[in-house]
Parts: sequence; structure tokens; C-alpha cells
Amino acid sequence: MLNAPLLNAAVDAFKIPDLRRKLLFTLGMLVAFRFIAHIPVPGADVQALQRVFQTNQLAGFFDLFSGGALSSLSVAALGVYPYITAQIIMQIMQPAIPRLQEVAKEGESGRQKINQWTHWLTVPLAMFQAFGTPNLINFSSGSNTPIIKNFGFDVDPLGTLAIMISMTAGTMLLVWMGELITQYGVGQGVSIIIFGGIMARLPFQVFQGFAAGADFGAIVVFGILAIVTVVAIIFVCEGQRRIPVQISKQIRGNRVYGGGTTHIPLKVNSAGMIPLIFASSMLILPWTISSYFVNNDNQVVSTIATTIYNTFNAGSSPVYWLLYFIMVVAFTFFYALVIFQQQNIAENLQRQNGFIPGIRPGRPTHQYLSQVLVRITVAGALFLGLVAILPFFVKSLTGFQTLTISSTAVLIVVGVALDTMRQLEAQLIMRNYRGFIGR
Repeated sequence: MLNAPLLNAAVDAFKIPDLRRKLLFTLGMLVAFRFIAHIPVPGADVQALQRVFQTNQLAGFFDLFSGGALSSLSVAALGVYPYITAQIIMQIMQPAIPRLQEVAKEGESGRQKINQWTHWLTVPLAMFQAFGTPNLINFSSGSNTPIIKNFGFDVDPLGTLAIMISMTAGTMLLVWMGELITQYGVGQGVSIIIFGGIMARLPFQVFQGFAAGADFGAIVVFGILAIVTVVAIIFVCEGQRRIPVQISKQIRGNRVYGGGTTHIPLKVNSAGMIPLIFASSMLILPWTISSYFVNNDNQVVSTIATTIYNTFNAGSSPVYWLLYFIMVVAFTFFYALVIFQQQNIAENLQRQNGFIPGIRPGRPTHQYLSQVLVRITVAGALFLGLVAILPFFVKSLTGFQTLTISSTAVLIVVGVALDTMRQLEAQLIMRNYRGFIGR
């Protein structure tokens, strides 16, 4: 049940004209996104496509993140994930390419350049996925009748190119809408788009799982696990280690500037859900490639492909979940350290005449912060690993074999909700209103 401060803060937000416009604009963009998500590409057999997604757990998993756009093969079937992939690639490349490091240090103009390059990189990534996705769906249908007829450059090059351009344009349209939400609405726009897609599909996924049949005890266990997961995600997402910082005073003439104390917040989970996306993308690659060779005429090739296909099948392979856990933990450390290197905290701290008590400025400060980050990331990495494999245990305990709700989706939903509420909180406090948290 919502408490009084939360309800009062929500009412106060709608009373403020500019905040009301931001909220209504965000809602309008989400409504437009839901309409776009139901516009199919030319030549798609939507009814046959939905039957595939009802019987394929992995397909249902990706359909959840697209908000149902993938099950109707709409122009928005790829979502904003090619753009997210481009962002990840650009972040990883910055430490390795000196030119990108220099551009990143140029302030706002540098960020605009990197953002522009990220948009350019999104287009070929989206084109590549737009070609692979229909082929994978045709293979997953398991029937002689393809979901998309005459798809392929060897069959219908113009029609294939039209579908690829349509899906790429849908992705770029969603990215543009997300940036409009960031500029004129509330919250991080691209995250809001993902949030809207998951929330639109989540009730259907829950109903589908319950409709498959389960006893009352299994439903109770599922509910308890869901509540515990949400509470744990909130606890870890908000967890941080505060490093005390002392700012030295500066004397200029007869005036004294600066001075005081502050802190550096190092988050327990500074990588967010990026390691989950990394790991799932890496594990889906061998599964996808092997699917093309399962029915090969060569018996040796077919046997090897079938073994790989079954090993990396998220629906039935314990090996998949073990590898998923290991890769999520590894990527969490990797991404947290990459982000930390890009922030240059020790250098910026020294430039502002700040220091950590008992630690010399410069390299010793960098080493100290790195050691603290590694220690607290252990908890964040193990937590993300457990979040990643939680669906495996939920299916084992509840018997909901068709319930494809991912704890990754829950992590995204909770994280975006917290970030959006935090922004509204700041807006309300600036206008002398009580925030959502209540004080």
C-alpha cells in the first residue's frame, strides 16, 4: 500500500505546471512507442509468428525486452538495443584508443562528438541485426512455411533490403524519441523506452505462466521470491561506500576560497545491468551460429552443432546458467574498472585541491580507490550473478516452465523507477516541496 508522503509527492508533481508537462510528454512518448511496436514489417505472418513465441522460451525472453514488438515483428522489433550495444562498444574502446580518450576529455563538445559517433555505429549494427533476426525466427518456426516469405538477398534482394531499412529506421526512431524524453520529459529517455516495453509485456508473461497451470504453493513461492528479489535489487542499487574527502582552502589576496569536507560515493553495483547484457549477448552467439548447422547433411557437423545448440539452450541446459553466472561476475569487474578509469577521480580530485585523509594525492589515491572499488564490487558482482541465474531456480522451485520473466527485466524496471523518482525528488525539493522519500 502506498504511503501518504508518496501520494502527496505525486499530487504535488502534477500541481507544478512544468513538471506536469514533463510527465505528460513522457507518457505521450510511451503511448506513441506502443503504437509503433504493433506496426509489422511487410510480408510477416503475424499469427504464425506469435505461435513460435508462445512455444519458444528464449524467443519469449527477448520478446519481453522488446515489449511485444518482436513477436509481431514490427518496425520496432530491435528496440533500442543496437544503440545500447554501440554505447558499450564506444565505452570499451575509449581506454584502448588514445584519440577517443582525448575527445572524451574535451567536455561537452567531446561528449557530443562521441554521441554522434555512437549514432553512426548504431546504423550498421541495426542493419546486421535486422538481417539476422528474421533468419533466426524462420529457423525457430520449425515448419516448412517461413514466417517471412522470400526473405534473403538470394531470393528477394529489394524486399529484404526494405525490411532491414524499416527495422533500422524503427530503432533510430525510438532512439530519437528517447532523447526527446531526456530533453523534455522525466528520466533517462532510452531507459524509459526499455522500461515501457517491459512493463507493457510483463502482465502477459505473468498470465501466460499462471495459465500453464501451477498449484497454490508454487504461486506463493513465486510471489515471495519476486518480493525478495525486488527488495534486494533496491538495496544493492542504492548501496554505496562513501570515501571522505577534505578540500584544502585557497588564499587569494585577502580572501579565502574553498575548504570543507565531502565524500566520493562508490556504488556497490557501478556496472548496472550492462554485464547481464554482455553475458547474454556472448552466450546467444554460439547458440545462434550452431542453429544454422543442426540439420546439416554432414553427420559430424550436425552432431557437433546439436551438442553446442543444446549446451547453450537457456531453457534446458544447466551448463548455460553456470556459464552465465561466471560471465556476469567477470563482466561486472571488467565494466566497473573501465568506468572507474574513465572517470579519472584521483586526477580531478587533485586538480580541485582535494585529498583523502591519510592518502597522498595522485597515484596513491588512484590505487586506494581502485582497491576499495574491487572489494565492494565483489558483493555487486555476486549479486548480479545470482540475479542472472534466478529464473533457473524459480523454474525449479515453482515448476513454471513457461514463465519467462527474467530477473534482468526486474532489475531494469526497478533501476529505471528509482532513477526517475530520484529526478522527480530533486525537482520537488528545488521547489520547496516534500519529496517522494519523505523527510
